[in-house]
Amino acid sequence: MGAAVNVLTAPAAILSTPADEVDPADPAIVRLAADLITTMRAAPGCVGLAAPQVGVSAQVFCVDVTGHPKAVTTHGAFVLCNAKVVEASRWRPGREGCMSVPDLTGDVKRAARVVVEGLRPGTGESITITTDAFEARALQHEIDHCAGKLFLDRVAGAHAIHVRKVYL
Repeated sequence: MGAAVNVLTAPAAILSTPADEVDPADPAIVRLAADLITTMRAAPGCVGLAAPQVGVSAQVFCVDVTGHPKAVTTHGAFVLCNAKVVEASRWRPGREGCMSVPDLTGDVKRAARVVVEGLRPGTGESITITTDAFEARALQHEIDHCAGKLFLDRVAGAHAIHVRKVYL
């Protein structure tokens, strides 16, 4: 089990810097994967978290959209290293938020169907995930973090950025 760690917010420089590829068998990467899962689970409504968001320049992220009302296909909680989108289709706009941009959401056009390839931390086993809808959006969002991009880099303009609503 990992430790919950602090999440950085924009304009932290690491959030706009492409992260380094990693050796998934490195024990430090396995610990990082556990920390990401623990931190994601500790944050209400969080469905993904990438290493740069916790101050680590590593292409590692976790996703878990289980139980989210917008999820269609779900693969449960998982962590990927060095992940890449290898197929993308059915582009759709959708609203996104981010723990690193806590006060804003934005309308971002993303593929509604993706195939992502990555490596499992610990074993280095190659994983291919084919998914759609909200899980596809979450994967693209986290892969963007590993590439040094925030959702704000993908919005069509100021009209597509919104103040986050807080529900009590």
